[in-house]
Amino acid sequence: MTDNRLQILISSVNKNPEELLKVMNLESDGVLVNQLIGDKAPAGIIPGEKSCEINGHDFLILNRNEKGVGLSRNTALEHATSEFIQFGDDDIVYDEGYADRIIKEFDEHPEADVLLFNVKAQEGRETYWNEDYSKVSWYNYGRYPAYAICARREKLINSGVKYSLLFGGGAPYMNGEDSLFLHDALKAGLSIYRTTVFLGREKKGESTWFSGYTDKFFYDRGVLYHFLYGKMAAAFGFRYLYKNRKVFCREKGLWKSYRLLCDGIRHGRRCL
Repeated sequence: MTDNRLQILISSVNKNPEELLKVMNLESDGVLVNQLIGDKAPAGIIPGEKSCEINGHDFLILNRNEKGVGLSRNTALEHATSEFIQFGDDDIVYDEGYADRIIKEFDEHPEADVLLFNVKAQEGRETYWNEDYSKVSWYNYGRYPAYAICARREKLINSGVKYSLLFGGGAPYMNGEDSLFLHDALKAGLSIYRTTVFLGREKKGESTWFSGYTDKFFYDRGVLYHFLYGKMAAAFGFRYLYKNRKVFCREKGLWKSYRLLCDGIRHGRRCL
């Protein structure tokens, strides 16, 4: 039993909250922020706050007329009260016993302020898979999605680290908010470790942000790299494109893609 030591903080868009909570196979209390956006917002779901019990666990549901995944995650964190928090998305289904495994891993590793767990992404979207328990550093923090991240709530709150409102679904610039979050956590002095412990898997579905390797994809990547790497942004950006050139640059070519990325870096430096 989790004994209320763990809460999952779920970000969702245009969902029926109680139906969603029932299918995620959740084993802890939690906070769900459900953003109601546009014509696809479900009928009968209105902005407001409510509490409910699902499978013996207490959930706070916040239906909001707003958008932006960073805003959603920050709102959920502000309402959390447990010892440990776990970030979650509405397309993850968790395995039996996952909550106890999270708590056990924190109890066995007091040196860790943040733990990055294994969650199986759908085919074609894999960015990481942990094969050992090890400290995460400036060299390898950038691969992890939000649903891999769990933390000691008080440590995270005291650090002042929050999600950026500039990146991710519903924000001005495309994905990268999770990398920036971990970047800021390292900068704030939090100890981050990866672990082989498995929590669950992502359901199949279409990406909410990716629409191909467009001009905006490369430009927004440049803006992100300004925040992640500062004066080294152009060098790291070229390395990123060159390494993935056969996929990313197949249509535009390496040099046009790189020019777009550098335009984004310059925009970040001047305007943000």
